Amino acid sequence: MTAELLALDRTLGARHAAPVAMRSVRAVEAAEALGAVGTAGTAVADLAEFFEVAAWILFDAERHGLSRRLNRRALALVRRLPEEDRSIELLVLSVLSMQQAHLMRPRASLLTSSSVLARKGLPPRVAALFHVREARAYAQLGRRAQALRSLDAAREMSADGPSDRDPAWSWWFDRAELDGHHGLVLADLGDAEGAATLLHAAVSSDGGPAYRALFAADLARVLARAGAWRDTDAWLSALAESAPGMGSVRALNSLRQAVAAVGEGRRVPRALRGTTRDLAGLLARELPARAVR
Repeated sequence: MTAELLALDRTLGARHAAPVAMRSVRAVEAAEALGAVGTAGTAVADLAEFFEVAAWILFDAERHGLSRRLNRRALALVRRLPEEDRSIELLVLSVLSMQQAHLMRPRASLLTSSSVLARKGLPPRVAALFHVREARAYAQLGRRAQALRSLDAAREMSADGPSDRDPAWSWWFDRAELDGHHGLVLADLGDAEGAATLLHAAVSSDGGPAYRALFAADLARVLARAGAWRDTDAWLSALAESAPGMGSVRALNSLRQAVAAVGEGRRVPRALRGTTRDLAGLLARELPARAVR
């Protein structure tokens, strides 16, 4: 089940994987109730990984209540394992910290990320990841200097590329991922130009999982909120073609926010209003009302 969910999420994204994830969770929990799930170390580790993957998919699908519940289940399970088998604990905490920031709970996000960074001997890529989480929380709290210091630390720890100490699950935290989240931090700090440059770099990177459509959508949102109408029109026109295939509900919601920003703007060109009108209709068809945050 875990392998199926990972493959579906990577190729089609959370919008398509979420219904499968929810059915799988119900099946596993029914098996647990019947005592059909093992309690040995390997079974516990597999179950924790399954719940974490399902939680991630539901997070990207904006199903936050169930996502949080499953992440906490994964965390409780993995903490029953020996210390040397708890690598996935850091992945769960990373997703929790990101979700807290996404839901505009920066103090909770900062507490989660800082508690991990206080640990000794973190692998470089993991430390860089949590410095990025920390930076986003600082930015949302308006603590610019600390946010930028955290980003500098993340860049420094990522400079040498992957290391032998990095856990297998951290494969996705590459240069494009760092650029994208760096851009989001700058957007929170009000640096629209810097944010757009980094988000464009993240979008221009080849490959990557389906959820990275989020960076393209966030670039549109940043441009629209900055009133860069020509660039906004060009970018939204390009995204209108790819939006029906976007698997990340978070990305579709960012596009919705970009459309709203144009609607609230002044001296918006007629062509751009036409673009956003068409895109709004497309989003209404593609995005279930319950997924709008």
